[in-house]
Amino acid sequence: MEIKPLKHLNATVSVPGSKSYTQRALIIAALADGQSRLENALIAEDTGYVIGALQSLGSDVKTDTEDIVVSGIGGRLRNPEGEIYLGNNGTAMRLLTGVVALGQGAFTLTGSPRLRQRPIKPLLDALTCMGVDVRTKNKDGYPPVIVHAHGLRGGTITFSDIESSQYISALLICAPFAESDTVIELRGKIPSLPYVEATVDVMKAFGVNVIKQTSRRYGVKSGQRYRGSRYRIEGDCSSASYFFLAAALCKGRVRVRHINPQTLQGDIEILPIMERLGCTVIRGEDWIEVTGGELAPGEYTFDLGAMPDMVPTLAVLAAMRPGRTIITNCSHLRLKESNRLEALATELNKIGVMAEKRSDGLVIEGDAPRGAEIETYNDHRIAMSFAVLGLAIPGIEIQDENCVDKSFPGFWDELKKLYGR
Repeated sequence: MEIKPLKHLNATVSVPGSKSYTQRALIIAALADGQSRLENALIAEDTGYVIGALQSLGSDVKTDTEDIVVSGIGGRLRNPEGEIYLGNNGTAMRLLTGVVALGQGAFTLTGSPRLRQRPIKPLLDALTCMGVDVRTKNKDGYPPVIVHAHGLRGGTITFSDIESSQYISALLICAPFAESDTVIELRGKIPSLPYVEATVDVMKAFGVNVIKQTSRRYGVKSGQRYRGSRYRIEGDCSSASYFFLAAALCKGRVRVRHINPQTLQGDIEILPIMERLGCTVIRGEDWIEVTGGELAPGEYTFDLGAMPDMVPTLAVLAAMRPGRTIITNCSHLRLKESNRLEALATELNKIGVMAEKRSDGLVIEGDAPRGAEIETYNDHRIAMSFAVLGLAIPGIEIQDENCVDKSFPGFWDELKKLYGR
């Protein structure tokens, strides 16, 4: 797909419900007592894998335009007839590995070839400490995962220097069903901690309290029950970032609706970075507006450990900015939908921008990128970030544009709105 540059940008767009909130709310609603209605839920490829898995575990899940109605099973899981297939949905693999431990009998979770390259051993070690018989099929710490379930014991679990915060979220979600109270302690480097706060937020909305004993110690009392609820999912800040990026690159104005300026989503922190680099940001009650200006020159270093999904967005912004941008604390990006650090370095070099992959990030020397055909590596965030670059410079073509269906099926329609269509 060829992207045509914009001559002028002054637009208002909408983004779908948060992917991370939708998946957490779906799983928690399925574990609840009673029926739940999830409003403004993300309807996308990843959502479909979660819904299919929950249906195989006994929950009745129906979609109704932007709402999803979930009949909870109160933590009483049905044994599926076959394997639970999760595509390349790493969040679902990790969260549902914890969930199926609540059942009785054997469960197998698997996915695409790329998902089978994404590690899960720290979560399995934690579940083993909680009395679960769990292993990977090939005994290598990577999916497929086989769980011989007979409930959770609870207890104190410590995570140290892990590559995904989803291990923490997985234990938090199933902890209310454990035989005894659960305490989770965190040590060393833990990436993407705002996603843990999102998990705690959704749990609270469905009636379960998590006690944050310190900034690195969470407690969950046994015996709590999730209650079926009407729950509205806020807009996705990751999806919004591509339209903020468009404003920055095209020196235009974009307002994104249905975004909570006080959100717990870590990706909202891309906005202070954009302000430092020359953009003006206005925050409304349920919208955010970005106006681009002259991008600030010079050298900047940004730690994106808490918002790794923003690395493609910032990398493309850095490609247009005169100066050096150093992105750090993102070694776990090699384990995403693609090896994102390697993919970004390759594609940035392809458009004439000097980019060096480091063990924990990127160094980018930006200024004057040129057009090229962009390989997306079946990674939705690579596709969307480089598509936005095509609004500012000629000659950008996106391969495999349908990969955006993983998180934002309406992306191309919203992008057309920037042309005034």
